[in-house]
Amino acid sequence: MAGLEDLYREIILDHYKSPRLQGELDPPAGQAIGYNPLCGDEVVVTVAVQNGAIADIRTTGQGCSISKSSASMMAQAVKGKTLVEVGTLTRAFKEQLSIHDEDAEEHDYSNVKLGELEALRGVMKFPSRIKCATLAWNTLTQAVQDAAPAAEPS
Repeated sequence: MAGLEDLYREIILDHYKSPRLQGELDPPAGQAIGYNPLCGDEVVVTVAVQNGAIADIRTTGQGCSISKSSASMMAQAVKGKTLVEVGTLTRAFKEQLSIHDEDAEEHDYSNVKLGELEALRGVMKFPSRIKCATLAWNTLTQAVQDAAPAAEPS
């Protein structure tokens, strides 16, 4: 198990030191800013939605290694996915951190492939860090809602 924890630590540090899909997209991309007042983490997510899918995504912000690496991994994981797939992936990611959506119907997310996102599973041992790991995901949801009007055909 120690080897797996070391691998997960390396993945998190790699995304922290070299975040993927950094920056902001030009309008009409949807944008949202997420802020965690408990620790000062801040993330900006801009997303272009086309034909019901994430056509492009960028993140920027400042924060701890968990917050920044989660944003980087999230951006890679959702780019090109349909909004339905993004919703499923979001719920599966939160489920691995023992966060259950009370409004969602019971669903087994164990078959959802999380890939590198599994590296953040260990965060659930530290409840105060769960908000760091989910900040980008919650912000993504808001950015997609902001992009939805721009994504509709005229």
